[in-house]
Amino acid sequence: MFSHVMVGSNDLDASRAFYDALFAIVGAKPGMTDDKGRIIYLHDGAMFMVTRPIDGQPACHANGGTIGFTMASPEQTDAWHAAGVAAGGASCEDPPGIRQSPIGPLYLAYLRDPAGNKLCGVHPVG
Repeated sequence: MFSHVMVGSNDLDASRAFYDALFAIVGAKPGMTDDKGRIIYLHDGAMFMVTRPIDGQPACHANGGTIGFTMASPEQTDAWHAAGVAAGGASCEDPPGIRQSPIGPLYLAYLRDPAGNKLCGVHPVG
Protein backbone atom coordinates (compact mmCIF):
# COMPACT_ATOMS: atom_id res chain seq x y z
CA MET A 1 0.00 0.00 0.00
CA PHE A 2 2.79 2.47 0.84
CA SER A 3 5.76 3.34 -1.34
CA HIS A 4 7.62 5.35 1.30
CA VAL A 5 7.37 7.49 4.41
CA MET A 6 9.01 10.92 4.68
CA VAL A 7 9.33 13.05 7.81
CA GLY A 8 10.57 16.60 8.19
CA SER A 9 13.49 17.74 10.27
CA ASN A 10 15.09 21.07 11.15
CA ASP A 11 18.36 19.33 12.11
CA LEU A 12 19.37 16.69 9.57
CA ASP A 13 22.59 15.84 11.45
CA ALA A 14 20.63 14.95 14.62
CA SER A 15 18.08 13.03 12.54
CA ARG A 16 20.80 11.07 10.72
CA ALA A 17 22.46 10.08 14.01
CA PHE A 18 19.09 9.02 15.45
CA TYR A 19 17.83 7.03 12.45
CA ASP A 20 21.22 5.44 11.69
CA ALA A 21 21.25 4.07 15.26
CA LEU A 22 17.58 3.08 15.18
CA PHE A 23 17.65 1.29 11.84
CA ALA A 24 20.96 -0.49 12.58
CA ILE A 25 19.00 -2.58 15.10
CA VAL A 26 16.86 -4.06 12.29
CA GLY A 27 19.84 -4.60 9.98
CA ALA A 28 19.48 -1.53 7.74
CA LYS A 29 22.48 0.35 6.36
CA PRO A 30 23.18 3.98 7.34
CA GLY A 31 21.22 6.59 5.43
CA MET A 32 22.43 7.98 2.13
CA THR A 33 21.92 11.56 1.00
CA ASP A 34 20.42 12.45 -2.37
CA ASP A 35 21.20 15.55 -4.45
CA LYS A 36 18.44 17.48 -2.65
CA GLY A 37 19.94 16.79 0.79
CA ARG A 38 17.30 14.24 1.83
CA ILE A 39 18.43 11.29 3.93
CA ILE A 40 17.21 7.99 2.46
CA TYR A 41 17.02 4.58 4.14
CA LEU A 42 16.25 1.44 2.13
CA HIS A 43 15.56 -1.88 3.85
CA ASP A 44 13.50 -4.99 2.98
CA GLY A 45 11.75 -3.21 0.12
CA ALA A 46 10.78 -0.18 2.21
CA MET A 47 11.98 3.41 1.91
CA PHE A 48 12.08 5.95 4.75
CA MET A 49 13.22 9.52 4.11
CA VAL A 50 14.08 12.58 6.21
CA THR A 51 14.10 16.08 4.70
CA ARG A 52 13.99 19.75 5.42
CA PRO A 53 10.52 20.93 4.35
CA ILE A 54 10.46 21.88 0.67
CA ASP A 55 8.36 24.99 1.37
CA GLY A 56 11.12 26.48 3.55
CA GLN A 57 8.92 26.54 6.67
CA PRO A 58 10.06 24.86 9.91
CA ALA A 59 9.42 21.13 10.21
CA CYS A 60 6.87 20.03 12.81
CA HIS A 61 5.54 16.66 13.86
CA ALA A 62 2.06 15.39 13.11
CA ASN A 63 -0.19 15.55 16.16
CA GLY A 64 -1.92 12.16 16.24
CA GLY A 65 0.37 10.64 13.61
CA THR A 66 2.49 7.55 14.29
CA ILE A 67 4.85 5.65 12.00
CA GLY A 68 5.09 1.93 12.84
CA PHE A 69 8.10 -0.31 12.17
CA THR A 70 7.85 -4.12 12.18
CA MET A 71 10.18 -5.84 14.65
CA ALA A 72 11.27 -9.49 14.64
CA SER A 73 10.89 -10.05 18.41
CA PRO A 74 10.20 -8.32 21.72
CA GLU A 75 13.98 -8.29 22.31
CA GLN A 76 14.59 -6.48 19.02
CA THR A 77 11.81 -4.05 19.90
CA ASP A 78 13.49 -3.28 23.24
CA ALA A 79 16.89 -2.85 21.54
CA TRP A 80 15.32 -0.54 18.91
CA HIS A 81 13.73 1.57 21.67
CA ALA A 82 16.97 1.74 23.68
CA ALA A 83 18.99 2.70 20.58
CA GLY A 84 16.52 5.48 19.81
CA VAL A 85 16.70 6.93 23.32
CA ALA A 86 20.52 6.68 23.33
CA ALA A 87 20.66 8.49 19.96
CA GLY A 88 18.67 11.54 21.05
CA GLY A 89 15.08 10.31 20.88
CA ALA A 90 12.61 10.32 23.74
CA SER A 91 10.50 7.49 25.08
CA CYS A 92 6.78 8.27 24.99
CA GLU A 93 3.49 6.55 25.81
CA ASP A 94 3.79 3.62 28.21
CA PRO A 95 7.07 1.70 28.62
CA PRO A 96 7.70 -1.02 25.98
CA GLY A 97 5.46 -4.03 26.53
CA ILE A 98 2.43 -6.04 25.51
CA ARG A 99 -0.80 -4.20 24.70
CA GLN A 100 -4.11 -5.68 23.67
CA SER A 101 -5.45 -4.58 20.30
CA PRO A 102 -8.37 -5.47 18.03
CA ILE A 103 -5.98 -7.68 16.02
CA GLY A 104 -4.57 -9.44 19.10
CA PRO A 105 -1.71 -8.81 21.53
CA LEU A 106 1.16 -6.66 20.29
CA TYR A 107 4.54 -5.90 21.82
CA LEU A 108 4.93 -2.14 21.34
CA ALA A 109 7.58 0.50 22.04
CA TYR A 110 7.03 4.21 21.34
CA LEU A 111 9.61 6.92 20.64
CA ARG A 112 9.75 10.50 19.46
CA ASP A 113 12.60 11.32 17.10
CA PRO A 114 14.67 14.50 17.59
CA ALA A 115 12.12 16.45 15.48
CA GLY A 116 9.16 15.18 17.55
CA ASN A 117 7.81 12.59 15.09
CA LYS A 118 6.16 9.67 16.88
CA LEU A 119 7.44 6.18 16.04
CA CYS A 120 6.35 2.72 17.15
CA GLY A 121 8.22 -0.58 17.10
CA VAL A 122 5.63 -3.36 16.64
CA HIS A 123 5.91 -7.12 17.16
CA PRO A 124 2.80 -9.34 17.04
CA VAL A 125 2.70 -11.67 20.05
CA GLY A 126 1.72 -15.30 19.61
